[in-house]
Amino acid sequence: MKTPPYLTKGDTVAILATARKIDHEPLEPAIKLLKSWGLNVIVGKTVGLDNNQLAGADWQRATDFQEMIDNPSIKAIWCAKGGYGTVRMVDRIDFTKFKKNPKWFIGFSDATVLHSHINNMDICTIHSIMCVSVAHATPEAIESFRKSLFGEKISYNIPAHKFNKPGRATGELVGGNLSVLYSIMGSRSEVDYKGKILFIEDLDEYLYHIDRMMMNLERNGYFKNVKGIIIGGFTKMRDNDIPWGHDALEIIQDITKQYNIPICFNFPAGHITDNRALVFGKEITMEVTAGGTKVTFE
Repeated sequence: MKTPPYLTKGDTVAILATARKIDHEPLEPAIKLLKSWGLNVIVGKTVGLDNNQLAGADWQRATDFQEMIDNPSIKAIWCAKGGYGTVRMVDRIDFTKFKKNPKWFIGFSDATVLHSHINNMDICTIHSIMCVSVAHATPEAIESFRKSLFGEKISYNIPAHKFNKPGRATGELVGGNLSVLYSIMGSRSEVDYKGKILFIEDLDEYLYHIDRMMMNLERNGYFKNVKGIIIGGFTKMRDNDIPWGHDALEIIQDITKQYNIPICFNFPAGHITDNRALVFGKEITMEVTAGGTKVTFE
């Protein structure tokens, strides 16, 4: 797996919208943060565009992204916001130059499309806060993002959870938003999970949808082929008038408990204020014990 060059002071980060529309004002905290780290900032042409829910037409978002990945002076691309829409523009992108000279791609949620698509090229990406998240992110989330961007070692010690399955595993970390992973199954963007450690998180889904998606992954053999599973935030879940009867973590635990692999619940990443950075494509070691979980990036 190829690691893009880590950033140094004076490097330039591009901020753009691959999905939902956003104006300039909500980006100010993110721009200020990057500048405080000695970085320069370029804001993409998609910021401020309005095409119903989206930040411009598909071709406009694709063109903006293409210009940024082909520009040799830009060292990282940071998603302004998530929502939905990245999948509509990903197949318009020519990654030829990017493969030869990779740079960091940063974001989470809907950005999972590009994480998987780029990880398939054997290039690492950073799953972390987006620009719009900065104003509400915890200091720990921001610091983990900074460390990932500048190449400092990151590791996490996570409190124990009653659903955890003990064990130790080393493997390449992949994954992202469960709904997006589910939506790209069978496509050219789907990553190969075999022998890897899978991270999942989600937001604002009906509980039976969580069960449906998890059952699909289970029936397709994903869980029997991975070395471990890390479950992040499953927040703002919804239910029907007739309750499903189990919350999201209970659903996940019920489906995955049959597998003899380490499983960590309640990892601080996803649609939460304490959204810690994860470097997808990097090899990690996860050790789950009765006292908690330790995750170390090699």
